[in-house]
Amino acid sequence: MDIQKALLSLLCAFAFSGYAQKIPPRSYVAHRVETPLTIDGKADEQEWKEAAFSQPFIGIEGEKIPKYATRVKMLWDEENLYFYAELNEPHIWATLKQRDTVIFYNNDFEIFIDPDGDTHNYYEFEMNALNTVWDLLLVKPYRESAPVLDSWDIQGLQTAVSINGTLNDPADTDTGWSVEIAMPWSVLVETSGSNDLPADQFWRINFSRVNWDFELNEDRYSRAQDASGNYLPEYNWVWSPQGVINMHEPEHWGYVYFSSKPLTETENFSIPVDEQIRWKLYEIYRKQKTFYNTHKAWAEDLDDLDAASFEIEGKIVKPEINTHKMGWTIFVESPFTGYTYSIREDGKYLKID
Repeated sequence: MDIQKALLSLLCAFAFSGYAQKIPPRSYVAHRVETPLTIDGKADEQEWKEAAFSQPFIGIEGEKIPKYATRVKMLWDEENLYFYAELNEPHIWATLKQRDTVIFYNNDFEIFIDPDGDTHNYYEFEMNALNTVWDLLLVKPYRESAPVLDSWDIQGLQTAVSINGTLNDPADTDTGWSVEIAMPWSVLVETSGSNDLPADQFWRINFSRVNWDFELNEDRYSRAQDASGNYLPEYNWVWSPQGVINMHEPEHWGYVYFSSKPLTETENFSIPVDEQIRWKLYEIYRKQKTFYNTHKAWAEDLDDLDAASFEIEGKIVKPEINTHKMGWTIFVESPFTGYTYSIREDGKYLKID
């Protein structure tokens, strides 16, 4: 299957879905370092040794414990955002060698980045144990049927893989593989709304690991199939739970705070209370989608969505809706900060200063 067909398949699989934000997304503090890191897949530098690991990955819906552990670390400097991941795996295999092929047809490691948190114009990155990468930019989530810019590349990207075992050798049992990645800020800030580095700010980021049951044919690994020749379903393991089997709901991704403090200093980061307004607005967005699917028209009164008001931290919040020929926009003023937030029919979320 070529890339365009694979993306069309994803578009069908990731039709509108979602769930209420039952538990907060996870968060991580990435500290600033002064010395550039050597990208060799091993993370031998003292800076990596001092950086904290994330929580272990969990099943994408937030319940099942993966059979193989995965953890990540992050650091940053003036030039790059750095990632390091360790993936336990008793059988390390990979077959895809062409850049921008559909890497998740192999076991892979994936990064998703939405710099401004509006769920639009976000990045997806995938790599396998052969250090083959796929990077793309999504104008909107698949649920909104927008273009996918597969020809987009992360200029200046550095990646490396380290194998603790033997690649593509079924005769032994491996320990795992690790990946190290440097992504230049000059590329990442393109969709952030600013050319400045996000020092002491947060971005929405998530990580995914796709893992397949395998079968051997003349000692060659491939994805396992059932008796009818259909591939067995993959496992989806993530850092911050999505609640649904769909990575392309950026509103559920984790929060990464880029601390300007060195690793020797403690940084305490809590997800701002205004983010709970974002979560509630995406619940209303989904209710509007459901209402439209039933009535073939948008709800013009929030009472029809059971969304005339909601409570956050003991305060009552009352959104307002503005419908028009092209769709709708919902506005909310934060009782905590006084900022106004909005969400519209295609899911784009904005902060209005």
